[in-house]
Amino acid sequence: MCLIAFALGQNRHFPLVVAANRDEFFRRPTAAMDWWTTNNGTRVLAGRDLQSGGTWLAVTPAGEVGAVTNVREGTVETGRISRGELPLRALESSREQLADHLHDEGDRYSGFNLVHLTPRSGWYFSNRDAHPGRHIHRGVYGLSNHLLQTPWPKLLRLREAVGETVMAAGEDAEGLHRRLIPLLQDTTPAPDRLLPDTGVGLDTERFLSSPFIAGTEYGTRATTIVTVSAGGDIQVTEQSWGPDAEAGERRRFHWQR
Repeated sequence: MCLIAFALGQNRHFPLVVAANRDEFFRRPTAAMDWWTTNNGTRVLAGRDLQSGGTWLAVTPAGEVGAVTNVREGTVETGRISRGELPLRALESSREQLADHLHDEGDRYSGFNLVHLTPRSGWYFSNRDAHPGRHIHRGVYGLSNHLLQTPWPKLLRLREAVGETVMAAGEDAEGLHRRLIPLLQDTTPAPDRLLPDTGVGLDTERFLSSPFIAGTEYGTRATTIVTVSAGGDIQVTEQSWGPDAEAGERRRFHWQR
């Protein structure tokens, strides 16, 4: 998962809205979003990474969301524990237990950002943050491959667009999903003068600078929308993508918590 925008308390009908793109190599084996039970017995709606295990974004029956992004670093050092366990751990543990684990074991993972979101609040932790572990309250937030709210162009574009769309939404969840998905299909590249320098080279910075990445070997593989209504109605849409932005299966899930 490489780009997430989420809104907390920005619409009285939808206290929690999450809009996310997962970027990955197309050769990496993956199972599409579906219901499954973790090793600890927690029921989640999530895709599955079939190579290292775990997931990038998971939703519980109660409408809580756990999601992780990697931190883009020029020199990649493989962690001893897969980051894919982090969204599941966030949904299985109390925030106090999670914070203790991450403070003690955070250096065993490659660079990551983790968010745990409920319709009332959120919590964020990065093992690349000088002061890791913070509570999140009302607002519109963006997270890419650096710290929360780092003003990369694609993050700013998506965060603004999602915030405006959520605040203007009525009670129609399906309509909100239809309006959010195209925002995540934005392939507009950032101008060179606004590109970050993360140690991967200028050509790669350009390639990764749009909210949606259309590539042959690597690119956006899934677009996910999660809405939780004030009445407890939960809807999730996942649109899968293949190489060169070819649309794949679209899955929809709808339940009452």
